[in-house]
Amino acid sequence: MHKFKIVKTEKGEYRVQFVYNAEVMVWSENYASKASAKNCVESIKKNAPEAAIVDLTKQETGSGYRFEIDEAKNGETFVRFRAANGEIMVRSETYKAKSSAKNCATSVQKNAPEAEVVEEG
Repeated sequence: MHKFKIVKTEKGEYRVQFVYNAEVMVWSENYASKASAKNCVESIKKNAPEAAIVDLTKQETGSGYRFEIDEAKNGETFVRFRAANGEIMVRSETYKAKSSAKNCATSVQKNAPEAEVVEEG
């Protein structure tokens, strides 16, 4: 089951996680307020389904809301979801297989709109 979790950090900030079962698929930066974290969730729910998936490792480019497949320093790939203004909203862990990174992006596209939102802390 997919869900968004809004978690409070030790410093009193808030982070968004998109979770499948117990596994965190993507997470956000820290936000100063819970309201900002909630805005992040709502924006992903609204914009992820129609967002393009752009493979930066193949020199593909994109604009607007988009998922980007990129290469990490260790040679593995990861996904980030970028807002229309260019800001990174969430990112994933690194994957050995590029197909796993693409599957992560596709899963967020498909499952985010109906995902439950749980607030922790």
